[in-house]
Amino acid sequence: MRAVGGPSAWPAGAILGVLAAAALAAPSPARADVRTPELPLASPTVRPPQSAGESTRVYLITVGPGPLVWERFGHNALWISDAEGGVDLAYNWGMFNFDQPGFLARLLRGTMLYWMAPFPSRQMIEAYVAEDRSTWIQELSLTEAQKTELKERLSTNALPENRFYRYDYYRDNCSTRVRDALDRALGGQLRSALAGVPSGTSYRSHTRRLLQGMPAMYTGIQLVLSGKTDRSIDRWEQAFLPLELMRALRAVRVVDGAGVEGPLVISERQLHRSVTATEPEEIPDRLPWYLATGLALAGLPVGLARRSARARILLGLVGMGWSVAAGVAGIVLAGAWLFTDHVFLYGNWNLLQVNPLSIVMAALLSPLLLGRRPPRVAVVLAAVIGALSLVGMLAHVAPGVAQRNGEILAVTVAANVGLAVALLRLHLPVGGEATRASVGRTFREAAPRDAGAA
Repeated sequence: MRAVGGPSAWPAGAILGVLAAAALAAPSPARADVRTPELPLASPTVRPPQSAGESTRVYLITVGPGPLVWERFGHNALWISDAEGGVDLAYNWGMFNFDQPGFLARLLRGTMLYWMAPFPSRQMIEAYVAEDRSTWIQELSLTEAQKTELKERLSTNALPENRFYRYDYYRDNCSTRVRDALDRALGGQLRSALAGVPSGTSYRSHTRRLLQGMPAMYTGIQLVLSGKTDRSIDRWEQAFLPLELMRALRAVRVVDGAGVEGPLVISERQLHRSVTATEPEEIPDRLPWYLATGLALAGLPVGLARRSARARILLGLVGMGWSVAAGVAGIVLAGAWLFTDHVFLYGNWNLLQVNPLSIVMAALLSPLLLGRRPPRVAVVLAAVIGALSLVGMLAHVAPGVAQRNGEILAVTVAANVGLAVALLRLHLPVGGEATRASVGRTFREAAPRDAGAA
């Protein structure tokens, strides 16, 4: 069982991460077996005196990123402290279990079930501090009626018949559940303050920023995400990230039962600052590295397109390796669009780059492993795949196309076109007019009868 936060588990990204031999972010579980001294809470010097009869306090617990891939997006929970009622619990919506029935099938289909569970608050905090995760608490200003309503809603939500929900890594996760619970208690004041306020970010930009230093996972996620993640999001939507919700609350002002406006956050304190994991603030420029990889994948096949049997075998290994990887990735993208509920993978232009036809391409290249030329139909198919890849590149710069997949294009366009050029070069005679004259003949004569040509 794990407690997860942010866009965690990354179902499709996990698939590509595995295929790349590296998947959506999951902080460690709130463990109840940690025993450390009590942690100091919000300083009494910054908290107004407690009013008569006020026994319930509401805190937002926010946990920063950790070093592991499933910890990169942070985590949060709502802490209800009611001294008179004997309640001191942190309500955590980020629970899932690898052993639950149908876990893998739900992961692939995009229908994962997560649930909410309460934990002893201080033990939860101590567990994250013990893992060297930065940890903050913010005390929130709610009226007594709002606190009572929130406490009742949370306890009802934690019941076995109510605790499960369909997880969505951007729109319905542990952080958005915290956000929505607070908004309901505040009568919609939180949404009114944040919705429509530009954040200057997108779902993709945050994902790119937080997956730094994990090239296989980063590449897999960029490949599977469609243009739906590239639209600008407002501060309400940006609260899918726990740390962004924490920051947003600092500027929110709410009206209490007497009609008096004041800050939502009464006090804030950082209980622990991590020395091993910090939140990345910028998105580094990785395009040159992807372009270099693409040029290498293109130049190697072209350089191996010689007459020797050894060169053909090497070309076969390179060409088939790329074609299998591209074909399998294309099948994953097409399958995610057609057969799953992963809506942020729908309409992915990268299908023009990693094409399911590449699986057929890999089969057609098999004669190269015997030192023989592949059939001429392989040249035609490689040209089609390369042309589709070029169309995808043009679409990237066309007006109205939002998908920001330049890093993927840098690799795939070069690799697909390079393989097409290598196969064409392998079939063409060397030299001037003969070479030019045979280009058209290669495509006109492409047929299965040439499969055994040496």
